[in-house]
Amino acid sequence: MLALLVLWHVAVRLQANPLLPGPLAVAGGLWELAVSGLLLRYVVASLFRVTWGFLLAALLAIPLGLAFGWYRRMELAFNPFIQILRPISPLAWIPIAILWFGVGDVAAIFLIFLASFLPLSVTAMNAVASIPDVYLNAGRNFGLRPSQVVFRVLYPAVMPQLIIGLRITLGIAWLVVVAAEMMAVNSGLGFLIVDARNAGNRYDLVVAGMVMIGVIGLLLDIGVRSLERIPSISWGYSDD
Repeated sequence: MLALLVLWHVAVRLQANPLLPGPLAVAGGLWELAVSGLLLRYVVASLFRVTWGFLLAALLAIPLGLAFGWYRRMELAFNPFIQILRPISPLAWIPIAILWFGVGDVAAIFLIFLASFLPLSVTAMNAVASIPDVYLNAGRNFGLRPSQVVFRVLYPAVMPQLIIGLRITLGIAWLVVVAAEMMAVNSGLGFLIVDARNAGNRYDLVVAGMVMIGVIGLLLDIGVRSLERIPSISWGYSDD
């Protein structure tokens, strides 16, 4: 990281008319945003939207995906609709989101929900399909009722794949919130980038916003990856 910062600084200094600000200018922009209070405000706004959109999607998509994977007929009935909707970019829904919810938090949360719901549901379906039959048969042979098989065999077995799916989907949600804030709201880190460009071409603030997006994305990924170190999750077994 230090080598990249040095190369960035040298490259900017060697240009007669630099197209991008150097790391010192970006650091100054971050300090300016922090002192004014805008940095904290925009970070909180972006995290608020991602949290609600992602959590709502996880609470709905994971149980539905597990049900689709567990019941073959449900998967045959609903999987075609999921596969039709899944390739549609969440950004294509921006005009409809604005039409339905106006310019504000609800529109951005809706877009994040869409971006998270479909990948999580597919991950859950695939996780159920990958459970070895010996796990399920062993649970039934030990006299577990269907509900006990679900909670003591199904859920523990799919947790490692679900954690990976949550990591990937959270990254997608963070990408979408930045794009949505450029068009559908008037706050957040995405709005900061567009507003800084329009307000006198403040590219130091533009790059500062990009740096914050990357740093927060890294921290979110580290947070989800920490779940992988829980023994019962990493090995896919129940503690009961």
